[in-house]
Amino acid sequence: MADSVNALPFFYGNITREEAEDYLKQAGVGNGSYLLRQSRNYLGGFALSVLHSGRCYHYTIEREPNETYAIAGGKSHRSPVDVIDYHSQEMDGLVCLLKKPCNRPKNMQPKVGPFEDLKEKLIREYVKQTWNLQGAALEQAIISQRPQLEKLIATTAHERMPWFHGTITREDSEPRLQNGSRTNGKFLIRQRDLNGSYALCLLHEGQVMHYRIDRDRMGKLSIPDGKKFDTLWQLVEHYSYKPDGLLRVLTEPCPRPDGEIGRPLLPRDHPGLSSALSRESRHNTTDNLNPYETRVPSNQAGSKEAMPMDTEVYESPYADPDELRSSTVDRNQLFLEDGELGSGNFGTVMKGIYKMRKTEKPVAVKILKNDDNNPSVREEMLREANVMQQLDNPYIVRMIGICEAENLMLVMELAELGPLNKFLQKNKQTTIKNITELVHQVSMGMKYLEEHNFVHRDLAARNVLLVTQHYAKISDFGLSKAVAEEQNYYKAKGHGKWPVKWYAPECINYFKFSSKSDVWSFGVLMWEAYSYGQKPYKGMKGNDVMQMIESGKRMDAPMNCPPEMYDLMRTCWTYKADERPGFTIVEPRLREYYYDIAQ
Repeated sequence: MADSVNALPFFYGNITREEAEDYLKQAGVGNGSYLLRQSRNYLGGFALSVLHSGRCYHYTIEREPNETYAIAGGKSHRSPVDVIDYHSQEMDGLVCLLKKPCNRPKNMQPKVGPFEDLKEKLIREYVKQTWNLQGAALEQAIISQRPQLEKLIATTAHERMPWFHGTITREDSEPRLQNGSRTNGKFLIRQRDLNGSYALCLLHEGQVMHYRIDRDRMGKLSIPDGKKFDTLWQLVEHYSYKPDGLLRVLTEPCPRPDGEIGRPLLPRDHPGLSSALSRESRHNTTDNLNPYETRVPSNQAGSKEAMPMDTEVYESPYADPDELRSSTVDRNQLFLEDGELGSGNFGTVMKGIYKMRKTEKPVAVKILKNDDNNPSVREEMLREANVMQQLDNPYIVRMIGICEAENLMLVMELAELGPLNKFLQKNKQTTIKNITELVHQVSMGMKYLEEHNFVHRDLAARNVLLVTQHYAKISDFGLSKAVAEEQNYYKAKGHGKWPVKWYAPECINYFKFSSKSDVWSFGVLMWEAYSYGQKPYKGMKGNDVMQMIESGKRMDAPMNCPPEMYDLMRTCWTYKADERPGFTIVEPRLREYYYDIAQ
């Protein structure tokens, strides 16, 4: 992306807002002339500067978590160029249409910010140290992991800066600034606590001023009521050219005392990358990678490939924006689209768009049909919402909120590719490796439920939804129950309308449900996945299935199913619940097998 943007004649790189205004006014092109520059406060973002009626307007183009770009509150686009193309046709919140690019003066290259060169140097140093690579393997590793590496380096680069003094006290910081030269604007940054709060200490007329730097819920850093930044070095860069509320601009970094160094860049603070790096990696090649795979080389001899779900690709696009922490959805912000995604006893599921302050998300909306005679359906739906709101895991469909309007609506994440069984029925070319990847993700979601004392009670391939071909999420919590820790199972009052073919013997015989009975269901789900979405116990009735299980028989292995995976299914179908493994055992077995075949 950086290379393609750098090639644009109207991209000026890391210039300030004031410099942008000068270029636009000097060009004398008139209303609707524009240029693109690098955002100085949003990581990976850009700024669009537009001239209209003699005045300049500036719009931030943020890079969103799913690698799309949008002006705050506007539509998402694949690239900054697409944002510009769109706004040359539609004003959509801008002061005017974008009419004419203001190109850079002849022979001028986009300005490189002070961090850019340093960033490349730090990335190379980091990859060399961590993975012990050189030559083509080093270049390949950087290419395959660039987004994660850039984020890691950008958010930890301050630890290498001479002005970052780590966790020293306020009292310790003052003599450091007053020793040696006492230039106005001399500064350092210290860490106040482990929650990401810092302090900027600034020398002014011989006195040290302390400004608190807080981190908000979105991870943005700012001095109270000041501009927000993704990183500390961006904050320092900004206040080095503009006081913007401080007593003066930052002029001279106060170096750390001799021998004291900032904390080294360590992956442990960055789980998305660290788990990928800490894995042994079997390969140093990246041929035929799908976009959700990242092969991470390592300096270990018996090396393994990092699993896709160990990288930040799998971070949810809903990873905690403030608005999504609310349990209610405003009907005015919810737009339903034509066509059903599915239907059931309760009503229908529709696709929709949830418009928020900064962005919009595609969502799935479960709509309760108006049926005054059946209050139990409404209660069941509210129970499902209640369970889902307590869960937060990348492999479980997240609940966004309840919308009480013309009908009761449950608004959830959208998994565009639909149920796993239907996907596999239509896509018979899906590889065993891909199926194992998806099944393993389900086991990780189930391990999370097990750890949080939730029993799903309806685990089946129809209730696993695909976000992409390489990303699965567990859904449908209509039958789920939270169980008391000391009890670790749920006892139903009687037989319901149950998916018997997925149920363990103790569920049918004693109405007893636990994480161990979910493991049995998971074995059936595995069978469905490796048989490409076939129906289990085909042609058999519930009673026949129960007799078959009681007699000690189990389903045969699906055609071409790896023996290791059929063996794991049989283990999941252990008759006695207390002898059956939990997900803490099932998940690592799947993980190991995936590593073995992912060469």
